[in-house]
Amino acid sequence: MIRRISTALCCLLLIQLPIQAGTIDTVIGTGRPDNNGARGPADSINVGQPFGVELGPDGALYVTEVQNHRVLRLDLKTQQLTTVAGNGTAGYSGDGGPATSAQLHEPYEVRFDRQGNMFFVEMKNHLVRRVDARTGRISTVAGSGTAGYSGDGGPAVKAQLRVPHSIALDDRNGLYIADIGNHRIRKVDLKSGLIHSIAGSTERSLPQDGQLAAGNPILGPRALCFHQGTLWIALREGHSVWKLPLKEGTLKHVAGDGSKGYSGDGGAARSARFNGPKGICIGPAGKIFVVDTENHAIRRIDPVHDRIETVAGSGERGAGGDGGAANAAQLDRPHGICVGPDGTIYIGDTVNHRVRRVKP
Repeated sequence: MIRRISTALCCLLLIQLPIQAGTIDTVIGTGRPDNNGARGPADSINVGQPFGVELGPDGALYVTEVQNHRVLRLDLKTQQLTTVAGNGTAGYSGDGGPATSAQLHEPYEVRFDRQGNMFFVEMKNHLVRRVDARTGRISTVAGSGTAGYSGDGGPAVKAQLRVPHSIALDDRNGLYIADIGNHRIRKVDLKSGLIHSIAGSTERSLPQDGQLAAGNPILGPRALCFHQGTLWIALREGHSVWKLPLKEGTLKHVAGDGSKGYSGDGGAARSARFNGPKGICIGPAGKIFVVDTENHAIRRIDPVHDRIETVAGSGERGAGGDGGAANAAQLDRPHGICVGPDGTIYIGDTVNHRVRRVKP
């Protein structure tokens, strides 16, 4: 009897203890934003406002650099940084030529398809571009370059988007765009080149749990991630996280009560509060990682047990903490996130002009 009680107490204590924090460090950047070169050691090349971060099919880390209008590649073994798209000046040019000679305008997020082709979204150009894995040449796959809302049912390259922020790729030639300025999610069939809206409407309000996504409101879709047939969505103005099983077409509430705040750690994810989440990804064991940007924190959701925790960032804005516990460190308006198969977290620590890493 005594043994049974002791075991129960131990289990209860383990459940109530906070998660063990990983260790944080910097993998790219000096803290300065100005362009001081297109290649070199990652700790000596400046990176200006890193947003999106993504592990490519080659095992390298790719970063969208908003201030210097480039996409960077970090070889994690050699720690050498190179530019793979953008010549460092703002504009819209270069389609049909080498990606490194093209002008970009605030690339926000980068993704890869199964063939290794690179896609990234340019917020200020209102479009999505593609870099061919074999030739390195760049092209536009969605957006006319003019802000607006038009084109559903027609060619994606003639459609209008409005400040798109995030993209995701499925395993069936589908490209999904967080068309946040239009409060919609658009889908491009990369085989046919046609575009249509799969979520959102002219109404700007929070969705209802279980509602059809198409033709119904979705408030501020900021970040997208595709995983096993489901699109995961972070709503910036809606301060919440939703999922959209694509075969069903209905939105399901995952986390955040829709109110701005910072609360809920250790409890039910749907009762927690976020402040302008701007990044989302799926990590090992199906855990959901959310960049809680205005809270300067990274939150992790366990959807099986409906539990949320902070895994990086103390909630205090700043730049300190390298070498120590990640959840005691300071971040400054982080945006992008990706998680490796070993559980290592990479963060675009935007206003600190660094990419940070959390080792499990």
